[in-house]
Amino acid sequence: MPSSPSFTLVSRCTVSPDQISDIKTLKLSVSDIPMLSCQYIQKGVLLTSPPYSFDDLVCFLKQSLSTTLSYFPPLAGRLTTDPDGHVHITCNDAGIDFLVVKSPNISIHNVLVPGDVPDCVKQFFTFDKTLSYSGHFKPLAAVQVTELADGVFIGCIVNHAVTDGTSFWHFFNTFAEITKGALKISKSPDFGRNTVFNSQAVLKFPPGGPTVTFAGDEPLRERILHFSREAILKLKYRANYGCLLTKQTNSEVLGKLCNDSWKSVNVETNGKVRNSNDEISSFQSLCAQLWRSVTRARKLAPTKTTTFRMAVNCRHRLDPKLEPYYFGNAIQSIPTFASAGELLGKDLSWAADILHKNVVAHNNDTVRKGVADWGKQPRLFPLGNADGASITMGSSPRFPMYNNDFGWGRPLAVRSGRANKFDGKISAFPGRDGNGSVDLEVVLAPDTMLEVENDPEIMQYVSEFL
Repeated sequence: MPSSPSFTLVSRCTVSPDQISDIKTLKLSVSDIPMLSCQYIQKGVLLTSPPYSFDDLVCFLKQSLSTTLSYFPPLAGRLTTDPDGHVHITCNDAGIDFLVVKSPNISIHNVLVPGDVPDCVKQFFTFDKTLSYSGHFKPLAAVQVTELADGVFIGCIVNHAVTDGTSFWHFFNTFAEITKGALKISKSPDFGRNTVFNSQAVLKFPPGGPTVTFAGDEPLRERILHFSREAILKLKYRANYGCLLTKQTNSEVLGKLCNDSWKSVNVETNGKVRNSNDEISSFQSLCAQLWRSVTRARKLAPTKTTTFRMAVNCRHRLDPKLEPYYFGNAIQSIPTFASAGELLGKDLSWAADILHKNVVAHNNDTVRKGVADWGKQPRLFPLGNADGASITMGSSPRFPMYNNDFGWGRPLAVRSGRANKFDGKISAFPGRDGNGSVDLEVVLAPDTMLEVENDPEIMQYVSEFL
């Protein structure tokens, strides 16, 4: 809840579905349960002011949110634990929180000002530091709409044991779609629970539930790094071929890359040949560069083991595949390890290659093995950076964040709250300009951030450092 003098809470109410749910209960899966120690997801969109009054906007949003919840009844429910220890979502139509806040002294410019992400952004969200286990007695979601001097911020907050990023943005997109006037939603959620993630295993919690797995009071800096499509394609070329684009190859190869003809590019450089069968992706290339730069900035001993942890969507990795809009968590974490000396002593293509091989290897068999292993030893998701040498990549540049057009235009920016942030937590967003551009929300210890800011290896690819 906003606590700054610049923010005034106007109202707080409960919005319930406009139809009674025909789903009674959904059991949490082996991908949901580990998230009970994670904080609620807090993400939202910055918009220009609507072409009508703010009061009218609030009215429209409440109505459309009620309709949207009828398509997503689990979000309007509560968590319950049965006598056997299994956690369920009881779809009881209890509703979610809806907050109206005014901040006439904060403008769009204040939100987008160059430098560290300003503290005012954190005031756009409620349920700060709320663990997902709290869904036993708190709403599983909330929406906060904040009126700024010249714009609006719509923040969406959802229990992480109920949704992963795919389901979160599906709900948010549907909310915007209905507000814009859609009479029928374009993509319906799938609530099926007859999947590999269903398990009889029980994770036992202490009285009162779990505690957060990372320190929440460490000093941190947060900035947004913007990478244009061209910069990322250059990184991809370097990762795949082990060298920079030269003046001779730049025009021909980059031209093909920008025209989505990457698979037709077969170049032999420094003894390396890449083709579509073993191609390192743009995102893997970007992750490898970040891994190298942050590791260098931390000044770790050469023998120190570093970890790059990446969450992957398992829906399409299973055989048979899950429905694309399966509602819930369907993610697993892929850790890749390397000593600091090895990571920095070899080139970018080496780091990108081990990330790539790990992602490719995470197939149907790997997903099922992960589920089976969890069933033998139930455990929480290990968020944090306990050894000071880890990076955790969350979110995805493929999520349709800028599809949240509520009726008067696409968002100006996407931002997040305080939730689940620690030294080394990175979140990937699509760039607003699209076409493969990427924004990285980078959270680091202050000294590490300063070193990254002065690292030419990564900064040559950053077109905006906001």
